[in-house]
This record gives sequence, structure tokens and C-alpha cells, in this order.
Amino acid sequence: MSIDAPTRDRIAATLMEIACRAGEILKKHHGGDCPHVLKPDGSPASQADSESEAFIIAELGRQWPGIPVIAEESSYDQPPAALFFLVDPLDGTRDFLAGNPEYSVNIGLIAGDRPIAAALAAPGLGRVWGAGAQAFEAAIVSGRLEAKTPIAVRPIPAKGLVALMSSRHGDVETDACLGALRVGALRSAASALKFCLIASGEADIYVRCGPTMEWDTAAGDHILTVAGGCVVAPAGRPMTYGHYTRNYRNGPFAALGDPSYAANLALPERSPTGRSSERRQPSGESRI
Repeated sequence: MSIDAPTRDRIAATLMEIACRAGEILKKHHGGDCPHVLKPDGSPASQADSESEAFIIAELGRQWPGIPVIAEESSYDQPPAALFFLVDPLDGTRDFLAGNPEYSVNIGLIAGDRPIAAALAAPGLGRVWGAGAQAFEAAIVSGRLEAKTPIAVRPIPAKGLVALMSSRHGDVETDACLGALRVGALRSAASALKFCLIASGEADIYVRCGPTMEWDTAAGDHILTVAGGCVVAPAGRPMTYGHYTRNYRNGPFAALGDPSYAANLALPERSPTGRSSERRQPSGESRI
């Protein structure tokens, strides 16, 4: 499905506004005793997640009726369409509940199997990123966007790559991938914020071999890609989205500021479901 560049930029701008307003909902719960439960996989789901998601789904439905929304808390088991949204209303819930400001709101519009517009807000840091055909960052002041500034990835630093590490997730495979590169510094960061720090030229690489979901990565993937970087699966393949038959799980991936060093990565070749193949569900048609 083809949507022209100006339209994609307008969609991204609207998604940035929605993400910022959802962020204001999250900020009301941050730093307090936010009620939450543990899901079957052991991850927390909080009242903040639920309120943010309900707001985002309502706004997306108002702006673009008829386009389905696959969201982490309430519609994670719905099939995709030719055009659909992926939403994580609160990425980094554990850190959010612990008082860490590095949580995010992720919204991506997918056409076929790749994002075409996205927004990622970091309310606790007062920053929001978006991309349609162009990639931008803006400050958030009192829940509203300031002027948008274009962003781009940076060249490889002379002192070596700055690698972003998850504050809660690490594994031997990730360490092995980074060990094959000239890494000059490691920096801890939470949530999908890592994609946007690379897109803004503040870091260079993020490798994740452990489990993630498509709504964790779609928005950041698009913003980073439009800013000049890339997100790759094993063997340098692009990340793809809408994998209903594997419950929207991702396999290992690397987010790179400079695509040229993708060839030096050795991501483990592993299916998210442990199966060698999958069958895509039929897709419906939507318009925007």
C-alpha cells in the first residue's frame, strides 16, 4: 500500500500529539503506588498501561476509523490487516513502577510488513520523536510539543561505538555480538528509548537477543531507519511486522546507527516460536 510522503509526515505529527497526551496520563501515576498485576509471563500490567492504551485506541479510532489496532494490553490477539497500528501504551513498565523516567509510549502504523509512520514519546524525559518520510524530535512542555527538529544518526565515533544496554535484560549472546565490534563505551538505557537515542546521534548500537514483541520495536525501528540507521534481524534481514501466527514475537535484532557494520554482527539464527516457518493470516483492506 502506497501513501505519499507528505501524508506520512502528517500522520506522524498526529501520532506524536497522541503519544504526548498519553504520556500525560502516565505521568499522573509515575512515582506513586500505581496498582498493577502480573501477567502469565511474569511481566507487570498497571493501571497506567490500561488508561494510556484506552486513550490511544480511542484517539486512533477517532482519527482513522476502520484501521485495526494491535495493542499490548487489550487487543494483542487480533489479526493484522493491510494497514494496522501497533501500540505499546507503556514500554518499560517495570522501570516505570520503580520510578525510572526512561519509559515510553510507542505507536507505529504498519503497511504490509513494515512501519510507514511512527511516534515514540518519553514523557519522563520531556522528549518525543516521530517519523513519516522524515524523522524529527521535539521537546514536550506541559504535555504539548515544541518545535520539531530534524534528526539523523551520527558517523562511527573515532573512540569506538557507544552501545546501549538494557537496564534489566542482558545475555551471553548479546555480549558475544558486541564483542565482535569496536565498542568504546557501554551505556544503560530502558525501554524503546534506545532506538531514538541512536536516531538522534547520541549512541550507535543496541543489540537484543532476548524476547521482545512487535509493539516494543515497530515505532523505534521506523524512526531510526528514517534517520539513516537500520534495524536488522539475523543475516542482515530487515525486521518485519504483523506476524500473527507467532503472537507478534520478535526474534534477535540489532539497531544500528551506521548500517555498514551490520555485516560484522553474528546475531543468533533463531525463530521466535522455535519453528522454522510460519503461515501469515489473510489481511483485510483499510484506507487512511
